[in-house]
Amino acid sequence: MKKYYPENHLIGTQENKNALSSRAAIKEAYYSGRILEVRATVCDKDHNLHVDLGVMKGIIPRNEGAIGIEDGSVRDIAIISRVNKPVMCKITDFTTDENGEVIAVLSRRAVQLDCMKEYVSSLVPGQVIDAVVTHMESFGVFADIGAGICALMPIDSISVSRIPHPSARFSPGEKIRAVVKSIDENGRITLSYKELLGTWEENAALFKAGETVPGIVRSVERYGIFVELKPNLAGLAEYVPGVTPGQHASVYIKNLIPERMKIKLIIVDSFDAVYPNEPTKYYNDSDFIDRWVYSPDCCSKKVETVFCDYELTQSAI
Repeated sequence: MKKYYPENHLIGTQENKNALSSRAAIKEAYYSGRILEVRATVCDKDHNLHVDLGVMKGIIPRNEGAIGIEDGSVRDIAIISRVNKPVMCKITDFTTDENGEVIAVLSRRAVQLDCMKEYVSSLVPGQVIDAVVTHMESFGVFADIGAGICALMPIDSISVSRIPHPSARFSPGEKIRAVVKSIDENGRITLSYKELLGTWEENAALFKAGETVPGIVRSVERYGIFVELKPNLAGLAEYVPGVTPGQHASVYIKNLIPERMKIKLIIVDSFDAVYPNEPTKYYNDSDFIDRWVYSPDCCSKKVETVFCDYELTQSAI
């Protein structure tokens, strides 16, 4: 299986620079069908994408900007949003502009079709892949899994600790690892992330009863306040008036109870602050996960994700 990387992977490589180093090199790239990566500089009124090849200009016609543009299943924002960003493409022809200058005609769609055929179509649930965050919505995050082909990661698949929006975890352009969660009958891929962020025991091992530690308030309920200690670990504190979701907090750990997957907390203080996200710690570095068990063995409630051929079952968290 040939691996295709997300966009912004090739542009700085020496091989890509060599392929754009001269007109002769560009012609060789055309004859060999080499995948190039170049910066999009303008999207014109007809939604053709203009790119910079260094020694000559290039153009990606609208219908060649992405899979789905021609049949209307993908909106033109997929082209417009690439301005000032790298795009993968192949040279399909040469033409001249009104001044007689040679212009390369390119296709991003052709690279995406090759990526679908040679890489994406071979992916299976449980496979761990590289991805790059492209944009976020309230319901989830979209990530480039290869050549600008995006997959959705639903918000409830991002972490065990509930978050109000994917921006609480990710930033556009961030390189991540993700698990193929499912593949529908049309080949659309859904991703998951929490299976890489550690089990309850792995996260709880970082804390001890009697410690006062930092956390983020995620939910305020009448019966208590949920405070996130790590992306895959949250505890419940007694209700305190004036505490609001999104605040940072210092919390005292009363007890850790693995038999119930519970952490009892006391909020010492809560306050508004803006801190950068901690670097992601991946607890699994394998390329495939067939089964992930979040709950401790001693816990009567089993929380797990089971990946199998084109099916996925998961108990509620």
